[in-house]
Amino acid sequence: MMKKQLIMEKALELFAKQGFEATSVQQITEHCGISKGAFYLSFKSKNELILDLLDYFLRKILSDIDYLVKNTKNAALLYEFYETLFHSFQKHHDFAKLLLKEQILTINDTFMNKMYAYEVSFEKMILTLLERNYGETIKNSKYDLIYCVKGLINTYSQLLLFGDAPFDVKLLIQSLVEKTNILAKYTTIPFISQELLQTLKRPTNENITKEQLLEMMEEKIEEMEDSIEKESLSLLKEHLLEPSFSPAIVKGLLENIRHHPHCKMMAYLLRHYWRL
Repeated sequence: MMKKQLIMEKALELFAKQGFEATSVQQITEHCGISKGAFYLSFKSKNELILDLLDYFLRKILSDIDYLVKNTKNAALLYEFYETLFHSFQKHHDFAKLLLKEQILTINDTFMNKMYAYEVSFEKMILTLLERNYGETIKNSKYDLIYCVKGLINTYSQLLLFGDAPFDVKLLIQSLVEKTNILAKYTTIPFISQELLQTLKRPTNENITKEQLLEMMEEKIEEMEDSIEKESLSLLKEHLLEPSFSPAIVKGLLENIRHHPHCKMMAYLLRHYWRL
């Protein structure tokens, strides 16, 4: 086995047990039986190793889905889409579980941009699948259906990966196909339009505005229950409206929210906006 591949596989074993942040390069090298020098010949840092793992697994899954969507007959397309996806989750159980559990490691631009690019690619594949499978019947609801399909995948993949009960994957796939067909056939009040989808696209570094950030923060604050994270986000909103905190306090408030499931992207965007 090539040394780089060995490091990735052994590191994944540790990440699965301990998480990204709790695993050190020293632990990885000891687990691999190599020196730190040998590690740094393959990877510049632990974050680079994690990015390579991300690329390795997500490219494989997305390439399988892309081929399927472009080459499978319409009658079997939806079933095989879910089957391929959930079998991939089972095959790459440790990494899929790790991503769902931790979602975002120490956030940096490279990681966030990669995740965003993969998300965009996956949405395009789902849209192609829906258009091939349902044609003009979903003309007004297809963008809304993208989010419905993603929601089903996210919810049931967590059951698959974290549930303790025996799991009948074939029954799950049949159930998801039925649910998707029902949504495609009977949705008459779609929420997501093509126009709204464009506004939901993640703002780039150059065009993020104070007004956009404030609107996003208000939505997040409304979604959250009372907590330190909600209070911290409210204080950050006040600071955005009228700067009054020192950089150290702002960094502390950002640290408070960056692990909250509603605030990971918010923390990233604010840190980038303030160049912290």
